[in-house]
Amino acid sequence: MSDTPQTDPQHFTQAVAELGEKQPVIVSTAIFNDKGVKIVEKGTAVNRGLYERLMQHKLSTPIENSVSSTPTVTTETLRLSAEELMADIPFFGRMAPDDKSRKLLLNTIGSLPLPSSMAFQLTIAREMRPELYLHLVRAALTAAWLAKTPMLSRFDVQMAAVAGLLHDIGMLHIDPLLLRPEQAVTREQRRQLYSHPLVSTALVERHHQYPKEVVRAIREHHECLDGSGYPRNLTGEAMSPLGKILSLTKVVAAMFAPGRVAPELRLSVLLRMNTHRYDNPLSLQVIGLLQPDTDLTLIGLTLLDDPGKRLLEIDGALKHWPASLAGDAKITPERREEIKHLGGHVSQISRALASVGAAPDQLTLLGSEALDEGLQRELTLLTREAGWQLRTLGRQTRRRWKAVPGENFPDLLQAWLEEVDNVVAKIAGVETLGVSSSE
Repeated sequence: MSDTPQTDPQHFTQAVAELGEKQPVIVSTAIFNDKGVKIVEKGTAVNRGLYERLMQHKLSTPIENSVSSTPTVTTETLRLSAEELMADIPFFGRMAPDDKSRKLLLNTIGSLPLPSSMAFQLTIAREMRPELYLHLVRAALTAAWLAKTPMLSRFDVQMAAVAGLLHDIGMLHIDPLLLRPEQAVTREQRRQLYSHPLVSTALVERHHQYPKEVVRAIREHHECLDGSGYPRNLTGEAMSPLGKILSLTKVVAAMFAPGRVAPELRLSVLLRMNTHRYDNPLSLQVIGLLQPDTDLTLIGLTLLDDPGKRLLEIDGALKHWPASLAGDAKITPERREEIKHLGGHVSQISRALASVGAAPDQLTLLGSEALDEGLQRELTLLTREAGWQLRTLGRQTRRRWKAVPGENFPDLLQAWLEEVDNVVAKIAGVETLGVSSSE
């Protein structure tokens, strides 16, 4: 792939060395550098002491092709992990409510094609990045469940599970510090985060037993139907069917990360607010499985004092979008077209708020009396989701304007971006917005 970034070996190699301090990691095939010189003998133990030597060379083959570890992740490991998730998290248990359907779903997870180098990377995830490993297992379960229809074969369902399992494998090759919510991220570092679908694609594409549909879906897992995703800003039917499944899958899997409060209510709000971003029949399938009122973590949800006021501020920022720049002759045609395109996203957010009863005139009908707890919970989550969408729109605007060093935004656009930052800051002070700390 010509547009696939080269993976930086530093962070993954460091994780391999650290795993070697925890459990045996052995060089299974002699390691050569790109000049054909052997630098590590077969049978050598990999640990921190070997890290510096490895980093002094450009390897002839990826390190995961030359090492092995015991114990390692196997298909049976994945099956057991999926079974535990279904037992521990009610939402996943509902995917297969009877013994027969549960056995079929778990057997799908337990029979995935898993070459040794990919099994090793999953072992790194399980031992060194357990939150990522569990995310991948949740995604494998979700993708298989979403794909399981009379129209698709068992093989298709299995490939959906593979795509879910491997969609974020590229995260192992990115500096883990960038994934911490409290970590300030530079524009260059954010670009590294945005590249991870392409890194995952490159890693999976090396294994020719994975069909091109799986590779394509992994590349598309951060795309959205309205063109607001990345890395290619695809829209509608430009996304593959499996890509649409994976786009929704990653959201579902992220929502049930450990420590999330009220994940079922959050997911319900998110999907109702994002009908323009995700496939509607698939979203309805997820919504039909949700039972937010039974979620015991609801009591831990931090409520906003005045979510209605914050929603009105969001609406105000949307109304102040500088649409007039689309007709400004002093701006390049490409940028005028981007302004027009982003203006479509502004309208979509406004329509989404209206569709869930959070437009200004609808909020006025609630009156000034204290809200009951259920309504305040719902409005709090609507506010956070709308705030996340507004923040994402601001970041997309900065990214797609493609300002050169030293260049200023037009005054109207700069004022709007500052308004967005101020509105979002009032909401983000309570809890992380949206489903993820990085869009």
